[in-house]
Amino acid sequence: MGGKVSSRSKVRANSAILPMTLALLMLAPAVGQSPSTSTLINQESKRTEEPTTAAQRQAQIEYDERHGYLNTAVGQSPPPSALINQGSEKTVEAARAASPHTSESTYAYFQDEAEGFVAEATQRMWDPTVPLQKSPRTPWGDPDLTGYWLNVAYVPLERPDEYAGKPLYSPEEAVGAFIQWATRDASVDPATVHYDWTEFGMDNWQSPIRPNRRTSLIVAPPDGKVPALTPEGEVRRQEQARRYTLESRGLYERCIQGNQGPPRVPFLQNTGESQIIQTPDYVILITQANSDVRIFHLDGSPHAPKAVRSYLGDSRAHWENDTLVVETTGFHDRRKWNGTSSNLHLTERFTRATDDTLLYEATMLDPTTWEAPWSIEVPWPMMDPSGLFEFACHEQNYGIINVLRGARARAAEYQTAQQAE
Repeated sequence: MGGKVSSRSKVRANSAILPMTLALLMLAPAVGQSPSTSTLINQESKRTEEPTTAAQRQAQIEYDERHGYLNTAVGQSPPPSALINQGSEKTVEAARAASPHTSESTYAYFQDEAEGFVAEATQRMWDPTVPLQKSPRTPWGDPDLTGYWLNVAYVPLERPDEYAGKPLYSPEEAVGAFIQWATRDASVDPATVHYDWTEFGMDNWQSPIRPNRRTSLIVAPPDGKVPALTPEGEVRRQEQARRYTLESRGLYERCIQGNQGPPRVPFLQNTGESQIIQTPDYVILITQANSDVRIFHLDGSPHAPKAVRSYLGDSRAHWENDTLVVETTGFHDRRKWNGTSSNLHLTERFTRATDDTLLYEATMLDPTTWEAPWSIEVPWPMMDPSGLFEFACHEQNYGIINVLRGARARAAEYQTAQQAE
């Protein structure tokens, strides 16, 4: 798993923010007033109050998606059968009342570690306005992308409405938002059903993640939103929704494919570990999730015949100055990714931004799914310590049985409730 970044690293730093204290960076409830740690925790405790502002509603949606309340497909909610129990405020409140712990006590358990992380992480940030450094070279002269990299982000995929027309935070705003996300991440509400990421060191705040001036991962279109689906794409999106049949569940959930795409949109938590290996003729990308392996051919060979399809697609690559450009087509028609079809043409760009940061960019083009192409940008910090672990998929293998039992029970409850109405 990802750990701390070496102090020798040179990430895009903005020296103006370094002397700032955390008290000044935590968004105060009133002008001139810095909140106490307990106040901030109360503000950021998960699902304790109904969201009242656009920002809070967006944060609530993202939290629900990350913890399985909503389907993560773009713009998609699951069928009501998937929400009948977990989405009930009455059920959640009853569980909260019975729990011996609170969000505050959860945070208190990890407080020293969390505050140490924030103090170190906020010394640097990703600033896309700063020019990239020249990439180091391999012995044969290609840009050197080798190493272990973590696909992780707090920045939302789509730009919240309150930041419309604002693609970048100020440095101070970026750090303030980062502190809010990290604090909320470390103070899980124990009354909600969730995977215990924190206990296993898999929360985003337990990774080398850093503040980011971007207000969304989407950089094109300019509004930071996923383009509208075509009618055909909308039909596929609905068909790909998770329901109570085995075939409807995600490929990652069924241990068929990892959760790292392609394209590599950051997953719920700190699970984006990967390794890049280079030779003069190939670049190999290995992800820890499901031990997926992608091979990028550099020999100028054509793509595989259209009849050859795979879940990871067929990739060909070339160098453009310091950037590896990868074109991937030939996706399997049973692949599930946000309503896309086998027509998806994916263009990825990998650039060594600094000694310990790899810039990942991806553009998705599928006229049968979206009305326009769209692009994302994600800075990948280097993993320290490095290394990948075996991914045996045990939890999904036995968990899928209980998942389906629960989904079918909720479907039956929903149908009963509908009949009663």
